[in-house]
Amino acid sequence: MGGRSRAAAQLLAGKGFNEVYNLKGGIKAWQGHTAFGPAEMGMILLRGDETSQEIIVLAYGMEDGLAGFYKSLAESMDDSEVVSVLNKLAKIEEKHKQRLFDLYITLEPTVTDREAFEGNIVSDMMEGGFTTEDFLEQNRDSMKTVPDMLSIAMMLETQAMDLYMRYSEKAKDDKSKTVLYDIAEEEKAHLASLGRLMEQRT
Repeated sequence: MGGRSRAAAQLLAGKGFNEVYNLKGGIKAWQGHTAFGPAEMGMILLRGDETSQEIIVLAYGMEDGLAGFYKSLAESMDDSEVVSVLNKLAKIEEKHKQRLFDLYITLEPTVTDREAFEGNIVSDMMEGGFTTEDFLEQNRDSMKTVPDMLSIAMMLETQAMDLYMRYSEKAKDDKSKTVLYDIAEEEKAHLASLGRLMEQRT
């Protein structure tokens, strides 16, 4: 289906491999042409000179966008097992939001009101740099079963991990680099959780 291969491709790209491609439709769809894609997808969200606090706000917005995506998708599904997995995925994103907020207040001790903090959040972009609408349009037919959903989620989380690693390389100050690297490590934990869910369902 391509979801797992997309996750693998993003992981390899994040490790420095320069010639990595994912083929829509699998190997049977290959007709000898060279694949291409937006190598800098999501980088538009950063200028490169953000403070650590600004980076956390952007990351929080992407986490919030993905949590909202999972919740919205759960409401539109009839399969109770798929709905259950989607709700679990949304809860994982909510936990990451809490971790980001906890990190933010260590840098801004005067901020204690999470509701006020969320007033500055823009959440129309999911993890990985996708808008909800674009992602649904491209992948709706591939999100019907539990394995489908887990594969898609693993792809998104791997894309996010890669995105944060690239942001870390682009950031100019050491504190921002550390924050972004830590967020990437958190994405690895998300992937581990998804892997356990996949093992239980397959």
